[in-house]
Amino acid sequence: MLALLACLLSAAPAASAPAASSAPAWAPDLKDPRQRMLGAMADELDRARKSLQLRGHEAPYFISYAVRGIETEEVGAKYGALFLDRTRHDRRLQVDVRVGSYAFDNTGQPEGFDFDGSDSGYSPGREAPLDDDPVALRNALWLMTDEHYKKSLSGYLKKKGKEVYRPDDPDAPASFSREEPHVAIEAAAAHPFDREGWKREAREQTARLRTHPELFDSQLRVSVDHEARHFASSEGTRLITEQVIYGLHVQAWARAPDGMLLEDSRDYYGARETELPRGAELSAHIDEMVGELLALRAAPVLEPYTGPALLAPEAAGVLFHEAVGHRLEGERQNDDKDGHTFKGQVGKPILPFFLTILDDPTARGLGPVSLNGYYRFDDQGVPGQRATLVQKGVLQSFLLSRAPVNGFAHSNGHGRSAPGRDPVARMSNLIVESSKTVSADKLKEALIAEARRQEKPYGLLIRDVTGGNTDTSGYAYQAFKGQPRLVYRVDATTGATTLVRGVEIVGTPLLSINKIIATGDDPRVFNGYCGAESGFVPVSTVAPTVLVSEIELQRTRKDSGRPPVLPSPWSSSIESVQH
Repeated sequence: MLALLACLLSAAPAASAPAASSAPAWAPDLKDPRQRMLGAMADELDRARKSLQLRGHEAPYFISYAVRGIETEEVGAKYGALFLDRTRHDRRLQVDVRVGSYAFDNTGQPEGFDFDGSDSGYSPGREAPLDDDPVALRNALWLMTDEHYKKSLSGYLKKKGKEVYRPDDPDAPASFSREEPHVAIEAAAAHPFDREGWKREAREQTARLRTHPELFDSQLRVSVDHEARHFASSEGTRLITEQVIYGLHVQAWARAPDGMLLEDSRDYYGARETELPRGAELSAHIDEMVGELLALRAAPVLEPYTGPALLAPEAAGVLFHEAVGHRLEGERQNDDKDGHTFKGQVGKPILPFFLTILDDPTARGLGPVSLNGYYRFDDQGVPGQRATLVQKGVLQSFLLSRAPVNGFAHSNGHGRSAPGRDPVARMSNLIVESSKTVSADKLKEALIAEARRQEKPYGLLIRDVTGGNTDTSGYAYQAFKGQPRLVYRVDATTGATTLVRGVEIVGTPLLSINKIIATGDDPRVFNGYCGAESGFVPVSTVAPTVLVSEIELQRTRKDSGRPPVLPSPWSSSIESVQH
């Protein structure tokens, strides 16, 4: 197999291969194993750039390689005992081979099914060697490059043939943007992990949760993810970047008397281990979570509701992320199957005049809180850039990868992906700013006034959410959904608040975001991970509390069941029998 492929790829002379772009000079420091790996990538890339061409066909005009290594350390406990203690190390390859030109290449919408039998029956794995072995790495890259070149060439010829039947479109964007090459070798990122200390913490905190027999299950996990990324392209970009994210997650479950499943959790992220709560601070957070769950067990079920509501910063962040952010991702503007919520709206108002939305991967944090979406270079080697998406309600731009959008020829550094996936435009740190802010007390007064104006008996305060999802496709309804965890009725006469349960937020994006009538002066961070076409990537939203004149909540899916038939083994009733 190796001899056959090598012969095939050298069957044509190299004269037609494109020259590399001018780029900053870089030579690897061979004493540094990280740079030796990048040097091996650059050598294999240069060999492919000079010689990779099937006789009678086009050579690639662009090639890029990425090796992304993830090291994870994680411990977790339940019921006062350790259930999880692992270390994982994984490296994944990403190879991009493009045939044609920047203006028109093989990329585009997949055809779905291909019945022409052209598949060779073999596909190289995406795994990269865990040993810092440059020869093994080059071999893995060689096989994947060969496979990608054949598929790209085949795709290019099919795409070119289909153009015969289509009228010329002068407004069609180019296939790939031209960007300046960059060289950056970041220092190795320290990522200490107090494994033994976190084991003790996890045991002690989950043992405390056993004192609440109403909670039939609970857990606590602590982890650190360290990603080291090597990137090289035929344009001359050479990068070594590193990212560290610590996480702590505590979660518990209970059932209401009617059998409804209830869940509550606390999630903390940070770029440093010291950002995670522990000891008395963590105990206080867990006690608060338990109090919420116990209150939810006794809370009444809310009937479907349409009316005014206050969305606390975490809930507002999910609203903007799902209803606005995903619909401003660049590739969606070029996808015929997408709903194109904001296509053709640049320069037009899409939000209330007092709202501005940015996406800024260069923002490291808000006060003491690190932002998950921080990075220096995106996954296509382009510097991350602060992008003004909406200014004073008017659409300005989109989240852009190297796939141009009509009117936007260059990336703004938002091509992102999980390791081993192809990058597309994604959010990083979505930041909502407002020029119409009021205090929390004034917002509550405004909520009550709006409920009275609409002759509603109450408004709602949505304080926390577990997450959300949306569908942007053209064949489905343009809608989004959010899963609120803590919802309170605010009495329109007395202002008294009552915790309720059993509802979820639903709505259409344009209608929902244009119902915002005021915002708070309390921006906060919502850190997490977002899953989309290019996999799960770390993201953040920064948003204030928002007051919406109308929001719709529907009953959640009936998810009920019997609680455990026997009490827990550590409950007081069992202990009294045993003693």
